Amino acid sequence: MKFVDLYAQYKSLNNEIDKVIKNVIEKSSFVRGSYVDDFEINYAQLMGVKHCISCGNGTDALYIALRALGVNSGDEVITTAHSWISTSETITQAGGKVVFCDTEDEYFCIDSTQIESHITSKTKGIIVVHLYGQSADMDSIMAIAKRNNLWVIEDCAQAHIAEYRGEKVGTIGDVATFSFYPGKNLGAMGDAGCLITNRDDVSEFSILFSRHGGKNNHVMEGINSRMDGLQAAILNIKMTKLSEWTEQRIEFANYYSNRLSQLENIITPKARNATKHVYHLYVIRCKERDKLHKILAEQGIPSVINYPKALPDYEAYKYLESDDEYPIARKHAREILSIPMHPFLTKLELERVVTSLINYKWNCKLEPD
Repeated sequence: MKFVDLYAQYKSLNNEIDKVIKNVIEKSSFVRGSYVDDFEINYAQLMGVKHCISCGNGTDALYIALRALGVNSGDEVITTAHSWISTSETITQAGGKVVFCDTEDEYFCIDSTQIESHITSKTKGIIVVHLYGQSADMDSIMAIAKRNNLWVIEDCAQAHIAEYRGEKVGTIGDVATFSFYPGKNLGAMGDAGCLITNRDDVSEFSILFSRHGGKNNHVMEGINSRMDGLQAAILNIKMTKLSEWTEQRIEFANYYSNRLSQLENIITPKARNATKHVYHLYVIRCKERDKLHKILAEQGIPSVINYPKALPDYEAYKYLESDDEYPIARKHAREILSIPMHPFLTKLELERVVTSLINYKWNCKLEPD
């Protein structure tokens, strides 16, 4: 059993993928070119936005978005205390100051009820992470942003075609960023990323900045972050299957939840009302997480801890001196465990995972908070 079965995904599309790779090689369309142009058009249409700007990876997309929104030295940007470090490190790299906010207990996303307590005269924006495929509380967040004249970046690296109240996440804030790392719901066969936006100014800056500030007419100093033709061609093919694969993830997640939700020792993930959770990861919580992680591995069932520490607890953020803050993010970091989730799981594999969890010899009961 695999935690993510990328080979099974490839085998389901191998004829189309092999053909398009051959075509890219024959045309020597390796960096940008027609396949990348097609991807930008296709993804913008899929998301229902004016602009899609491709780039090298999801981390670059965040950095480019921050620069496009004008982050300067000393500007404060509020973001979640529990995510992958790309979300916070790019704030610093753009010249800003990271301000962490605790997370929601049920949904793992930034706690919108705590955001305003972190706003100061130096605050310029909010980076929201739709973690694990779950939408953040966008109505509240956008209302806070409007009241305080802040911009909003949606980090959608784990939330391709997730929805919030009928709108695709990534289309609600000022700009959204996506990763197409191979294991994502829509993944390339290497690194790739993009930004989407309806703001013409953000699009224009992002295009120039990601391509050395303009080809042969450098109006600014930029960076080199371009999607290659092979990745774009592969993504164009996989994009046609994304909706089907997403529905399969939701079906498997419902199976897990139906079978596991009655266990006293496990809390299964919940989907926020009026949203479409796309289950990039299926994350359970249990107090015996580390022991369970080991036992599952011994039974040949892979599981992953996403993520083992709250971001403020890493050495990189020791300077923030946040010893007594972020209790929910820190609790989650101690309890979370991701179990196998991908569109190519078999019924036998699903049953193996469920049976192992049901039969596990628990020593304690996890009480909901």
